[in-house]
Amino acid sequence: MALEIPPPLIDHPEYQVHHRWMSRAIALAAAAGDAGEVPVGAVIVEGDRLIAEAENRRERDHDPTAHAEILALRIAGQQLQTWHLNCCTLYVTLEPCPMCAGAIVQARLGRIVYGADDPKTGAVRTVANLPDSACSNHRLPVLGGILESTCRQQLQAWFAQRR
Repeated sequence: MALEIPPPLIDHPEYQVHHRWMSRAIALAAAAGDAGEVPVGAVIVEGDRLIAEAENRRERDHDPTAHAEILALRIAGQQLQTWHLNCCTLYVTLEPCPMCAGAIVQARLGRIVYGADDPKTGAVRTVANLPDSACSNHRLPVLGGILESTCRQQLQAWFAQRR
């Protein structure tokens, strides 16, 4: 009896969905970068429906909390008329920082899908793991590395232009 070999991950329907939404987040990150912001984009979906999208706006808004994830969470809450976002998935190009990870836990988000690890401030897997920590009252699945090289190259190119 021959072993069945699963198809490559890239052909899996769930990967295609992640690729689609992460591509939208990457486009938002590019717009942020063009505006002088660190290029990070975020998209929140419920099922296959776009609920919210945002890009970093700290410089433009003169607001230290204007990270793409925070802005997208605010929009999603308004759109759904609830702060309970357990039915939603957040796609973000860079692993969330501690502030954003805390907000994600508070929003009871259903899932995080991110592109590149953040070796300096990543707070869902790389430096810390707030969603799985003892201080978290909500656990959620985290999937990292979706379109990772594109997300990482986008950030590296942006920073290289500024040095």
